[in-house]
Amino acid sequence: MPTVYQLKSRFQDLLRPLCKKLAKAGVTANQVTIVALILSVLEGAALWLFPGSAVPFLLLPLILFLRMGLNAIDGMLAREHDQKSDLGAILNELGDVLADAALYLPFAALAFVSGELVIGLVVLGIVGEMTGVIGVQIGASRRYDGPFGKSDRAVLFGFCGFLIGLGIQSSPLFLVLFAAGLLLSALTIWNRAKAALKERASA
Repeated sequence: MPTVYQLKSRFQDLLRPLCKKLAKAGVTANQVTIVALILSVLEGAALWLFPGSAVPFLLLPLILFLRMGLNAIDGMLAREHDQKSDLGAILNELGDVLADAALYLPFAALAFVSGELVIGLVVLGIVGEMTGVIGVQIGASRRYDGPFGKSDRAVLFGFCGFLIGLGIQSSPLFLVLFAAGLLLSALTIWNRAKAALKERASA
């Protein structure tokens, strides 16, 4: 199903010259992964500590875009510059779900947002990523099937953060957006599990 993840290859092409410069400078994939996590935790802390301030919410789309770029770069450093490692695989998977939790859980503390829906979105996001990883465990590939993967969650929360930063606090609007995200997250889990089993059966 269509997903923002499908744009990844074009995004990587744009970042490849920068990636080559970083590799030549001695920057490692694991260092980039850690920087992305630290950046996410700092932004999440700002959202949590200053819920009445517009600035952290207006910055959220930019932070999410930077994180997306860093995630693309760490993957290219690992694959294209011989930096793959077991530690890197662990940091990559754990870093993603920890960063998601740090960036998105602060939304649950907002009075005009359903905390239950936000927490549900974060939980299903973690389950979705775990389902993708389980594909490898059963002998299939790491599954990134949509329609609501990591990049799609970033678009949703980035958009909502931007609206909040502009002063929009419409409970019905955020209820619809986060409820849709919850349903799409559940469908994503189903699609990834189904695709992994299908791939394994045809191997």
